[in-house]
Amino acid sequence: MSRSDKPIPVLTIDGPSGSGKGTVARIVAERLGWHLLDSGALYRAVGYAASMAGLDLSDSEAMTRCAETTKITFRDPKDGRETRVYVNSHDSTDDLRTETVGAVASAIAAIPSVRTALVDKQLSFRRTPGLVADGRDMGTVIFPDAGVKVFLTASAEERAKRRYKQLKDKGLNVTLASLLREIEARDARDAARPVAPLKPALDAVLIDSTGMPVDAVVDKVLSLIQPA
Repeated sequence: MSRSDKPIPVLTIDGPSGSGKGTVARIVAERLGWHLLDSGALYRAVGYAASMAGLDLSDSEAMTRCAETTKITFRDPKDGRETRVYVNSHDSTDDLRTETVGAVASAIAAIPSVRTALVDKQLSFRRTPGLVADGRDMGTVIFPDAGVKVFLTASAEERAKRRYKQLKDKGLNVTLASLLREIEARDARDAARPVAPLKPALDAVLIDSTGMPVDAVVDKVLSLIQPA
């Protein structure tokens, strides 16, 4: 196989909510100069659009149409801050990070036809020189041929504390106890769903980030990438 025939490299980082995979994926992508896919943002964007339109979240046909028609755009601010997510041309980044929208995203992610509708959008992010994809089924379903797969986790208590700080910094009124309950409920829901349940790929490297600083996690992930 010639060098030009080599597949575009992909690094997948899967894990539960609050494990830090989004932050780690962004930094790793920046260090490598690769593209970034925040797959969770796609589901959150669809859930947000559906909520704004007043759609019945239990109506799988309506949710699927919403997934097919919602315009989702990522814009990199190029200043080290988080990528902005535009839903139907509206900057919805802050709205998408609330636990309410996260719960909606988790619910609609269990609908097979919604997942199917978003597959092509996710695959389109695979472009040269490479892709870092974070989510819940990146290594198991979307990019099963990825050269390096990571499953990043942390204790529920630590993930709740991280989310609490993140949301408080944004000026949102939340409680640690409620966030812990929501995270535990989402973990159970994501792991039990019949379609693409949250679980490590068989060939994934497991990293428990409990008590680990972000830089240490980033270095560990980068150490898994073989030089070209």
